[in-house]
Amino acid sequence: MRMPITFGFSQIVSNGFGLYLFAALVPLMQTSIDISTWFLAIVGASTQIAYLSGAMLVGTFGQRFDSGKVLMVSMAITSVMLGVVATQSHQAVILGALIVLAMNAAICWGCIVELVTRYGLVGRTATNLAFIASGSAWGYGVNGLLILLFIPLFGWRSAWALGGVLGILALVTIFVLLKRLQTVEETHLVAGDVLAMGVKQLLRTIVKERPAFLSCLIFFSVGFATIPFSTWLNLYLAELSLPSALGGYTWSMIGLSGMVSGLLAGKLSDYKGHGIALLLMFLGFALCISAFTYDPSRFVLVAGFGYGLMYFAIWGVISGWLNKQYSSKVTMQINGIGMVVFGTGGALGNLLAGAIQEFTGSLAMMYSLIAVISVLLAILSAYIYMTERTPDEPLVGAF
Repeated sequence: MRMPITFGFSQIVSNGFGLYLFAALVPLMQTSIDISTWFLAIVGASTQIAYLSGAMLVGTFGQRFDSGKVLMVSMAITSVMLGVVATQSHQAVILGALIVLAMNAAICWGCIVELVTRYGLVGRTATNLAFIASGSAWGYGVNGLLILLFIPLFGWRSAWALGGVLGILALVTIFVLLKRLQTVEETHLVAGDVLAMGVKQLLRTIVKERPAFLSCLIFFSVGFATIPFSTWLNLYLAELSLPSALGGYTWSMIGLSGMVSGLLAGKLSDYKGHGIALLLMFLGFALCISAFTYDPSRFVLVAGFGYGLMYFAIWGVISGWLNKQYSSKVTMQINGIGMVVFGTGGALGNLLAGAIQEFTGSLAMMYSLIAVISVLLAILSAYIYMTERTPDEPLVGAF
């Protein structure tokens, strides 16, 4: 468990703080910094483009570099950028730091996928990666606790400073783990594996091969639905005149459900197949988001539960599915392209949300669209489950 715990801790910093802390703290930061609606839209779009760029680097050039060294450099830069946001008030500087944080988040995850699929136990790939991805959920939970307990005493800058300190600690633990992995043999070596792909071969694989294509389609849809959901949630709750503390409770619920889902969904995928894991996650997400759209004030915590149920574990489940078909390097490359399309979907969603809010004065239409996307994802997962069952495999619950 040393590997998943170490990398999961790094995800708390790189994703939990680097990607999601700004969205959680926007209402509090607005008390001392002039943050307009369009600045939020620019931040959302530019950070997703930065995430896309980092993912593109992983997908196209990741196979040429040592994943361990790249991970350490990225974590060091993340720690510095968190400290920068903690000390600055100028919008341009904060925007630049957030862009770097988003790029590093993508690079860190790509490196982790390659290291885990290369050195981890073959039969526990999805379990390990889903657990590691749930580190982002722990970050969500910590963000909620910071809003409720820490920031009222020390101010919003203290949260960013804490993230920088935790980043340094994560860097140390990664260094220790990588020193140990130097003496460990690779576990995912299969005769005939293509160890790495050129860009043209990689794109051809994604277009023509079912697991790669469906994975990228899922990532795009998840990005379009989840990134705007989290980016604009606190502002939507404020629009509805709901208590600000409700946002903190929702972030905590997202984190709690993600922590549990990260472990259970990975195990379900490894032992029962990725199809049933995807189906249950997306079905739960669709039901919870639809309930939130129907009555936001009553079901906002339910929406947080459904979001956490699906969002964090999906990265591990998909990566485990890909690793059954491809080598560790190719799995990392396809994951990189998956993060690219995920970032593209998120950027488009954020821009659309900003436009809807600007022209209608409300975000209700955007959250209704997110509910529609969640239902389509559930339908897609049902298709994957039904078409990938073996002929003699019964339906779940059949006798």
